[in-house]
Amino acid sequence: MAPVSRIRSRLLSWYDAHRRDLAWRARPGETADTYRVWLSEVMLQQTTVPHATRYFEAFTSRWPTVGALAAAADDEVMAAWAGLGYYARARNLLACARAVVRDHGGRFPSDEAGLRSLPGLGPYTAAAVAAIAFDRPANVVDGNVERVMARLNAVETPTPAAKPELNRLAAALVTDQRPGDWAQALMDLGATICRPRAPLCEACPVAVHCLARAGGSPENYPRKSAKAARPHRHGVSFILVNDGAVALARRPPRGLLGGMLGLPTTPWRGAPWTLAEAATHAPVAGRWLELGTVSHVFTHFSLELRVLTLEAKGRGGGHLWTPITTALADTPSVFRKALELLGQ
Repeated sequence: MAPVSRIRSRLLSWYDAHRRDLAWRARPGETADTYRVWLSEVMLQQTTVPHATRYFEAFTSRWPTVGALAAAADDEVMAAWAGLGYYARARNLLACARAVVRDHGGRFPSDEAGLRSLPGLGPYTAAAVAAIAFDRPANVVDGNVERVMARLNAVETPTPAAKPELNRLAAALVTDQRPGDWAQALMDLGATICRPRAPLCEACPVAVHCLARAGGSPENYPRKSAKAARPHRHGVSFILVNDGAVALARRPPRGLLGGMLGLPTTPWRGAPWTLAEAATHAPVAGRWLELGTVSHVFTHFSLELRVLTLEAKGRGGGHLWTPITTALADTPSVFRKALELLGQ
């Protein structure tokens, strides 16, 4: 690797001229808002900046401070989170906000160790908040940074086995000079210049130091291990309708989509369900009409969901009756797809 000072000087100069204007990012001369930094980092896990921005703006408009979020009702936060995936993160979001208010007087700890003690803050998020919000030297390594390190150093070890090496390489560039800007500069470089495909090497401020570019094949880094086939599962969901409302069910607090409102459904398994088998899981007995099938891809498996519907005679039975328009807005994407079949 080239001398640390040269890489840092080139990249920070580029960042000063080309930094992204993000909804959660403090502008030059402003003090970072720790709540906004933390919230954005949680939202940005497993999603893109454009997608997260809409949710971030809605959250901060509705809950502008960590205290406001801590006081929010669980159901309201979970509904607002719908579409960001990984609902365990929404539960941890609330748990963290409440811990900050309860145990820290409404102020986030300023160092990585203190941040790691909060619910839901792993090594990456704690490092990101420490660096960006508190300007503490911290090794902030996300997917963008891993890609930059792999290309700068032409790391031949495929991911994920290369992660420890990529972390060491990134750590070697961290100093106590502008640590928050440094972390964001690396992220911006990976997001806008050192892209997964078609990297803009001619615009890269550290291209002269890049071993992958010197070798003529930057797109071949990071090296990838062969992916295992994603398992495929099957399920049946039930749309019980009455006068513009549908019966929803609260999912178990733990597990996939834990704690969320959704359609009653069979378990999701490897083998397809017969209608006779599925009927034993229906919310009520009756002549269920098949609307069609929807497909959805989760991180670890894909799902094929048959969708059945029945017009209920009333709203008894202890179901959580919800207007269809509300259900379409507040349920996870897989159930939203099923509900959309009602209008076809």
